[in-house]
Amino acid sequence: MTTTTTAPVAVADPAPAGAWNTPDPDRVDLGSVRVVHTRHWFRWSLSAILLFAIAQFAWSLFTNENYEWDVFAAYFFSEPVLIGIGYTLALTAVSASIGFILGTVLALGRLSKSVLLNSISWAYIWFFRSVPLVVQIIVWYNLGYLYPTLGLGTPFTTDFWIVEFPTVQLISAFAAAILGLGLHQAAYSAEIIRGGLISVDQGQQEAAAALGIPARKRLFRIILPQAMRSIIPNATNEVIGLVKGASVVFVIAIPELFYAVQVIYNRNSRVIPLLLVAVVWYTLITTILSVLQYYIERHYARGSVRTLPPTPFQRFRRWSGAQWARLGDDSSAKAPPTGRGIPPLSLTPDAGIDANEETR
Repeated sequence: MTTTTTAPVAVADPAPAGAWNTPDPDRVDLGSVRVVHTRHWFRWSLSAILLFAIAQFAWSLFTNENYEWDVFAAYFFSEPVLIGIGYTLALTAVSASIGFILGTVLALGRLSKSVLLNSISWAYIWFFRSVPLVVQIIVWYNLGYLYPTLGLGTPFTTDFWIVEFPTVQLISAFAAAILGLGLHQAAYSAEIIRGGLISVDQGQQEAAAALGIPARKRLFRIILPQAMRSIIPNATNEVIGLVKGASVVFVIAIPELFYAVQVIYNRNSRVIPLLLVAVVWYTLITTILSVLQYYIERHYARGSVRTLPPTPFQRFRRWSGAQWARLGDDSSAKAPPTGRGIPPLSLTPDAGIDANEETR
C-alpha cells in the first residue's frame, strides 16, 4: 500500500480583527502633495547677468550715433558690395571643390600601401601646411618672375614647340587666388578625410571584402558614407574658414567683399559702418552654411541612430509643449482636487475593505 506524504504549507496568521480598517500612519495622501521643481540658483543668476550684458549692448546699438546706421543701410545692398559678395562666394565654391577633390586623392594616397604614393601625399600636405596662405597667393600671382612662359614641348627644356603661353596671361589674379586657396585647402582637407576614413571600424571593410565587393564600391558605398559623420563638421569648418579666408586675396586687388568695403571707406572715411556691412554679410553666409551642415549631418546620421535628431522647429515645439504642461501642473497643484486623475491613497474603512477584497 502506497502512502502519500504532503509537505507542510506555511499559513500566515490571520490579521487581527479591525486591521483592514486601520489606516497606515506611514501612508501619504498624494492628492495633497505639491510638486516643487528643483531651483537652479547659479544657472538663473548667470543667465540674468548675461541677459543684462546683452541688453546693455543692444541699448548701445540704438543710442550710440557712431554706428551710423543710415550709412550702413545705404551701402548694405550697394553694387560694389554685392559684386564683392559674388567674388567671395565664387572663390569659396571653386576653391572648396578643388580642395576636397584633391584632398580625397591625397587622403587615399596617405592610406595607400604604395610607398611612393604615401610619400608624395605626405610631402604635399607637409609643404602646403607649412607655407602661409597669403604667401602662396602672392607667389602664384608673381610666378612670371620664375617662369616667364609655360607650355608643352621637349621634356627638360624650355622648347615649348607644342603650345606656349606667357605666364602673366595664363595666371591672372583670379586664377592665382584659386590656385592659392584650392591647393592650400587640399592639404587640410586630406587630413580631415583621412581621419574620417580611419574612424570607420576595420571590420566593415573586412566584411565587405569577404563578400567579394570591389574596392571602389567598398570605399564609396560602405566606408565613405559612414566616415561622413566625422568628416562633415570639420569640412564645414574649413568651408566657413574659406569664406573668411578669401579676404586675404585683397593683396592681389581682387574686389571681394572685404576689399570692396575697404575701397569705399577709404573714400568716405566711414570706417565703422562699412566694416559692419562686411560683418553682417559674413555672418549671414556663415549662418546659412551652419544650417546646411546641420541637415547634412542629420542625413548621414540615419544609419547610426534609431531616431534622427530633432530639427530646430521640432525642438521648439517640444520645449513649448513642456512649458505649457508645466504651467498646467502648477495650476492644478494650486487648485483644489476635482475628483479626476489619480485618487488619493488615504484609506477609509469602506475603501480599505473594498481594495483588499479586490486584491484577494
